[in-house]
Amino acid sequence: MARGEAVFPRVFLDSQPSCFIGSGGAAVRREFLGTAIAVNFLMCWLAGCGGYSGGSRNGGVAPYISMQPASQTVTAGQTATFSVTASGTAPLSYQWQKNGADITGATSASYMTPATTTADSGEQFRVVISNTAGSATSNTATLTVSPGTATSSVDVVTYHYDNSRSGQNLNETTLTLANVNSTTFGKKGEFTVDGKVDAQPLYLSQVTIGGQKKNVLYVVTEHGSVYAFDADSINGMTSTFLWKASTLGSGETTSDSRGCGQVSPEIGITATPVIDRTRNAVYVIAMSKDSSNNYFQRLHALDLSTGAELFGGPKTITATYPGTGDNSSGGNVVFDPKQYKERPGLLQIGGTIYTTWSSHCDFRPYTSWVMAFSADTLAQTSVLNLVPNGSEGGIWMAGTAPAADPAGNIYFLEGNGTFDTTLTAQGFPSNKDCGNCFIKLSSSAGLALADYFTMHNTVSESNADADLGSGGAIVLPDLKDASGTTKHLAVGAGKDSIIYVADRDNMGKFNANTDQIYQEIPSQLAGQVFSMPAYFNGVVYFGAVSDALKAFPITNAKVALTPASQSTHVFGYPGTTPSVSANGTTNGIIWAIENSGAILFAYDATDLTKELYDSNQAANSRDHFSGNKFITPMVANGKVYVGTASSVAVFGLLP
Repeated sequence: MARGEAVFPRVFLDSQPSCFIGSGGAAVRREFLGTAIAVNFLMCWLAGCGGYSGGSRNGGVAPYISMQPASQTVTAGQTATFSVTASGTAPLSYQWQKNGADITGATSASYMTPATTTADSGEQFRVVISNTAGSATSNTATLTVSPGTATSSVDVVTYHYDNSRSGQNLNETTLTLANVNSTTFGKKGEFTVDGKVDAQPLYLSQVTIGGQKKNVLYVVTEHGSVYAFDADSINGMTSTFLWKASTLGSGETTSDSRGCGQVSPEIGITATPVIDRTRNAVYVIAMSKDSSNNYFQRLHALDLSTGAELFGGPKTITATYPGTGDNSSGGNVVFDPKQYKERPGLLQIGGTIYTTWSSHCDFRPYTSWVMAFSADTLAQTSVLNLVPNGSEGGIWMAGTAPAADPAGNIYFLEGNGTFDTTLTAQGFPSNKDCGNCFIKLSSSAGLALADYFTMHNTVSESNADADLGSGGAIVLPDLKDASGTTKHLAVGAGKDSIIYVADRDNMGKFNANTDQIYQEIPSQLAGQVFSMPAYFNGVVYFGAVSDALKAFPITNAKVALTPASQSTHVFGYPGTTPSVSANGTTNGIIWAIENSGAILFAYDATDLTKELYDSNQAANSRDHFSGNKFITPMVANGKVYVGTASSVAVFGLLP
């Protein structure tokens, strides 16, 4: 027996091996087993009997498949893509088949179906690969088409769901207390993007794009990009988008961090945009710089279906306001675009877009700017500076957003800055400097300071960087007190860890001896607040730094002085901004993100000691994702969306 024959029994060589189908395998002669058969057998064994056909012929190697087509699950209206990876002597020819019949024109390594319908579910796809040395036929992949959510009417057009910033989506019919657990719920994949996702994603149902109705997820990044994703297309790490638009001008880049680590390494789009379906626009503020180190802040309005610029945009933002404070000239303070970032989310009231501005760290010169723009023309319609004759007063709110009441009044917590303790007869600061205040602005006739509250020790708190402005405020629904009187309240907290409940009809202003406010709750939050509370079913939920998530019920228009329940998990920096999903008043779930270690939590809204789910529970890191500061979960149409440093992680019910 020759040396080569020792490996292969003669009975094997004298018969055609089952793997060796096609003319290439049949042509192998027994006397050449030392080389050709050995190579042929090894390739067959590695590829599997469905992946290799033929051997060496005329010096060539027949095709063999190293990655088979995978079965695909899509929603009706979407396309499906099948792909194969093969090797062998070039050139390789491909012919895809559906249910055993050749598909005309499907002759590349990938095949994308037309838009699918539910009638396509169950169809089978395979590909035949050939060259001069032989051919190989792939395994069969099956297409599954689900009906999708064609009747969905859920929209999330602004930060925390509504202008009151309640944080509640009361139209969630898929996720329930019974099915949100690690057995039936988990991470479905991630939409990958080109930068950090610091803004909350937004969601629209049934947007017409390319002639098809889509449920669309809108995502912005610090790389200055705006994405529209098919929200129902998530499948593992998904990079395919419906459209993508850049907010950078020709020759521009995103801004550097301006020496501040708060938004780093680049600043592009930081604030949560706002969507107006009637105008078919998403409004975005973006920062950039050119090669000469000139910095720009611009307002963009992009078409919801294409990403194209609307209304003659973008518009470069400039502003001046009467005053002699930081960066003033000729009796006006001047808005310097390099000194600011639009950190809080945008607010839309009627036909007006409102922006609020923070500095980079506490790097002066900066003051306290609020600006209004026409939603139709992007023209600036009003400007207000709340510290025009002093310094600082940045509007941060941990990336949340200013709130508004039904009358169009605007509320937010302002950062450390100059406050004039000498007051006018009406109780307003004599030099118009209102730093470190719980602010109420009127918007009916341009921006104006309508009312405010600040603490008796506001100056010392500002000097100690223990200001209100680290947290966000929400507007509560109308509430009746014990006498039956309707109260209009707003609630928030900041670095002093005190919960402040303000009467929106009489905020309280300033008194050097005492805090004149509707309700003040000290000593119940364990740490500083770099987050926004949420409201659901008569309860306010707070998530402070180094503290549990806590539930404070409201009775007779008074917030409870102690929490009714709290989570067992203690959240690290920056605490957590909770959001709520519910079907009306039932199946209330509180969602919260732990930034340290990146964990998504779900709790029973009626009892925070009942943890329904967390993303560390599943084995093998199934539901893990990367963390990102100040992110709040957004829930829409049975899915939970979480911004990360390079993607949006998507959670939902598992197949």
